[in-house]
Amino acid sequence: MPDAPTRSGGTATASPRAAAMELVVPAPVPGTLAARCTRVLRSPWSRFSLLVALLAAAGCSVLLFEPQRLLAHGWPPHLGGAAAAAVFAVAYGLCTVAFVPRPLLNIAAGALFGTWTGLATSLAGTVLGAGIAFGLGRALGQDALRPLLRGRVLKAADGQLSRHGFRSMLAARLFPGVPFWAANYCAAVSRIRCLPFLLATALGSVPNTVAYAVAGARASTPTSPVFLAALASIALPGLAGAVVAWRKRHHLRRS
Repeated sequence: MPDAPTRSGGTATASPRAAAMELVVPAPVPGTLAARCTRVLRSPWSRFSLLVALLAAAGCSVLLFEPQRLLAHGWPPHLGGAAAAAVFAVAYGLCTVAFVPRPLLNIAAGALFGTWTGLATSLAGTVLGAGIAFGLGRALGQDALRPLLRGRVLKAADGQLSRHGFRSMLAARLFPGVPFWAANYCAAVSRIRCLPFLLATALGSVPNTVAYAVAGARASTPTSPVFLAALASIALPGLAGAVVAWRKRHHLRRS
């Protein structure tokens, strides 16, 4: 039987179930303007447009603030020690999201903080920047871009990253040639998981980061054996990566 209202002192009191039904907010009616706007804003291409806008704003910010001035004017004197290293690491990560090349940032870290502190801040900024780019690409760009992976080379690259994510990303980080930001967003579009991506980034970025940090720290003595060894450490992996890419090109096309 349906719940009947009860009277107390002449005042009707609704049952709990009736009161709960009165508090239900009706959902937007399909076909209305609100429903269409919600569907458009949550669509893959709307999210991808937001990603493009964010990246464009980040790039414009770098052009306006000109972080390369740190190399000419040095670090602000009132900020030093661990605080300066932490601020630089965060700025490093944000700059990589805004397409600033990592070699310039690594050299700046070595010049500002020395070899070991510069190495630590660079690696922290590298992982932070990779994580931010991966999260943005996965949340805002994957759904829109995955249906466009129709070419043979694109499918092969996506399959390699999806099946062998850690190994593929480790190789991409060890052998220079692929821009850091491009590897981040390609990984975000693929099905690689976040943890293997970040671990491969951290491990694979160590050798070239050390070389650039040493080069930045010893830039004042360009004829020293340490500086020359750093330059060799930068050049040799690049040459090795070019040779490996050339030898694997036929395998990639057949995949």
